[in-house]
Amino acid sequence: MSGWAQKRFWKAVSVVQTEDGFAVELDGRRVKTPAKAPLAVPTRAMGDAIAAEWDAQSESVDPGTMPCTRSANAAIDKVTHQHSEVAAMLAEYGDSDLLCYRADAPVELTLRQAQEWDPALDWAAGALGVQLQPRTGILHQPQETAALAVLAEKVQAMTPFQLAAFHDLVGISGSLILGFAAAQGWRSADEIWQLSRLDERWQEEQWGVDEDAQAAAEVKRQEFLHAKRFYDFS
Repeated sequence: MSGWAQKRFWKAVSVVQTEDGFAVELDGRRVKTPAKAPLAVPTRAMGDAIAAEWDAQSESVDPGTMPCTRSANAAIDKVTHQHSEVAAMLAEYGDSDLLCYRADAPVELTLRQAQEWDPALDWAAGALGVQLQPRTGILHQPQETAALAVLAEKVQAMTPFQLAAFHDLVGISGSLILGFAAAQGWRSADEIWQLSRLDERWQEEQWGVDEDAQAAAEVKRQEFLHAKRFYDFS
């Protein structure tokens, strides 16, 4: 978004339906992406969310307050042109999924990991048709090739806009299964985010909360919640 005008020059923001989806217009002029592609999104809800971000800008434009616009730009300018590569990269998380790597001690942590993470793996078995197997320790132990192929096919089937959101759901949580769980509404996005931070929460309970780490975690939490919202819009 570095090429955008820094000052607000428009008065009215509107969403119009076009042949390629829903476009946002500023005083009747269509918004474009940083790569100069027409900004067309698949749903009215997404268009309305983007329009609201533009309408909320005051004298100066602050891209940091426009997460839906940024995600739509990424879907159009990047994911659309690298869909297969992005999907393949995300699918690889399944072979080293956060939920499958368990501590061997202390016993209280191992029990909590089983209690909180096993239900997510069981959900995946029913909803996705794949049962990933947990491991003890940090050494890589590959999952079954057939299971990974099923997950990869599901990721490849996503639209560019879904995949742009899914990229953050998986990348921020460190788990392909939690990414699917958030996308498909297994539990609330905040609950799933908390599952991804089980180990960090455990450390905080043992040693106390680090304010800088807590602030960084909150930034990631907001990004995760936005990714879920954007996925729902798509």
